[in-house]
Amino acid sequence: QVRVAESGGGLVQPGGSLRLACLASGNIFSIHDMGWDRQAPGNQRELVATISSGGSANYAGSVKERFTISRDDAKKTMYLQMDNLKPEDTAVYYCYAYIMDPFGGRNYWGQGTQVTVSS
Repeated sequence: QVRVAESGGGLVQPGGSLRLACLASGNIFSIHDMGWDRQAPGNQRELVATISSGGSANYAGSVKERFTISRDDAKKTMYLQMDNLKPEDTAVYYCYAYIMDPFGGRNYWGQGTQVTVSS
């Protein structure tokens, strides 16, 4: 059974940093594009950042220059380094990964991790 799971959320003051991790596990043949979304209360889910299997990264304009996405394929793990956090970054952060398993390929989503930026 393939699954992805986030970790690393929490409460941080404005200007602080957090690093989120997304671990893929199970019977995985290969991992392709990966990314992070977030959803704040009352808002639609929005894309935060994506990273291709080749390491090319893209960011939402609101987080560019503050967030860095990376991946370690040997560990089947993706990271989101978040610096200079702002109250408007408060949201549940979800990771996803396009994974090839014995049944084919599809996106797998985590359950989400809460990030709260507040003084």
